[in-house]
Amino acid sequence: MTNGDVAANDARTTAHPLLVVEQVVAGYSAADEVLKGIDLRVETGEIVAILGPNGAGKSTLVKTLAGLIAPSRGSILLDGRPIAGRAPREISRAGVAYVPQEQNIFPTMSVRENLEMGGFLDPRNSARRIEQAFTRFPMLARRRRVQARALSGGERQVLAMAMALMVDPTLLLLDEPSAGLSPIAAQRLFDDIVAIHRGGVSIAMVEQNAHEALTIADRAYILVDGRNHRDGAAAALAADPDIRRVFLGG
Repeated sequence: MTNGDVAANDARTTAHPLLVVEQVVAGYSAADEVLKGIDLRVETGEIVAILGPNGAGKSTLVKTLAGLIAPSRGSILLDGRPIAGRAPREISRAGVAYVPQEQNIFPTMSVRENLEMGGFLDPRNSARRIEQAFTRFPMLARRRRVQARALSGGERQVLAMAMALMVDPTLLLLDEPSAGLSPIAAQRLFDDIVAIHRGGVSIAMVEQNAHEALTIADRAYILVDGRNHRDGAAAALAADPDIRRVFLGG
């Protein structure tokens, strides 16, 4: 065996997924277990879609990953390190950025001021990352002085994602990014999500538009009643007749 073979074997032995969630139980009170033993994995470089009916626990899951809800049981490992129960700021510093479905921008602040707020954890690099955001999203550059409340719904979601990227995350958590958007605006947003992914950011995405989510995702998890129902390659799930009938409308 050559030295190169040894190095390759060592890399495979020590490699681990970016995010590992095992048997997580969490809810909004001790008597309200929304998540009932969820398992999830995100590999480095993946887009993972989290799908399911209303009330399945999808948003609760990403809030738990972001530190907004502390799990009562189970483990969450980020790059091999436990983060379950840590404060949201600590989880953000560890490389996780979370974009909630609502109230994800500061409407009375300008686009640039919103980006400055997104970079509060690392102010020394804020100016450079703002310019990177303007390069990545030219629409934001053109409207940098405009108050965020004047943006369209799709533009607000782009701004929210750009704010999250200000912490230079390794994992981006998106909660229903296309909710309330027109089909054209939603398609543009999904294009932006793919571009963010191609820029080197892994993504876990809760999404109501299951068809489009499965189109851009590598893998997907389907939750029902706070439990894992199905998971696998996104293309395989999209082609499954049962999944198509129940979750894709045909």
